[in-house]
Amino acid sequence: MSETPEPILLIERDGPVAILTLNRARQLNALSVALRSEIVTAVRDLSASDDVRAIVLTGKGRAFTVGVDLKEAGQSGFSLGTEGGPGGPTDLAAAFVACPWPIIGAINGFAITGGFELALMCDVLLASTEAKFADTHGRVGLMPVWGLSQKLPRIIGASRAKELSLTGNFLDAETAERWGLVNRVYAPEALLPAARKLALEMASLDGALLKKLKAVMDDGMSLPLADALKLEIERGNVHNRAVTPGAAEESRKQVMERGREQSS
Repeated sequence: MSETPEPILLIERDGPVAILTLNRARQLNALSVALRSEIVTAVRDLSASDDVRAIVLTGKGRAFTVGVDLKEAGQSGFSLGTEGGPGGPTDLAAAFVACPWPIIGAINGFAITGGFELALMCDVLLASTEAKFADTHGRVGLMPVWGLSQKLPRIIGASRAKELSLTGNFLDAETAERWGLVNRVYAPEALLPAARKLALEMASLDGALLKKLKAVMDDGMSLPLADALKLEIERGNVHNRAVTPGAAEESRKQVMERGREQSS
């Protein structure tokens, strides 16, 4: 009797938080077509869910992910998400951009090339002390197509991004934190609990407002500052006009109580 194969993507729920774990540890969580498809399906399903308000993405074993499965790609070619065209079943970038909920990347180990790009698709990055980032596109004769060449300079600056991409050198977790790539660094055993805690804090916001806040930041980032400020005013005024005095007073009490709890 054959054994049921182990799932390549683990999906766990912690109240309003979903934890996605890449589960190809022996292959260092290499992004096969099947794994990319499962990630896209999961993110799209969670995006449409009303009882999920935050997502944590991490990897099993020594790697977050080392990127595209090179063994598979050597046989089938580097389509890298074009199966079915833009927005198709393996288009990671499209699925992450369309997700209305915050996605926290808990980078537990190696995040290399396509794995680095997958990390950059997340809204917030936390890292283990074991995490290491590298862009080896040039070393394997490829160009990035999942956003790294445009996102990385905007996060850490053009000079540092060029240093990483034009050498393929590794970046350790502590330097990644200093450069602003990751928010905080934790001991390996503390990483996932910290990511869960942060996700639960985000998920404690009203779902509709959480979506609006994430969207206005994401949409504004693609605009010149003056236009982004106008966008904030337009959307903010539409939302704020609908807030009743009673709701504002209740929110004020909750914020004050939370402030007392966090400062004690």
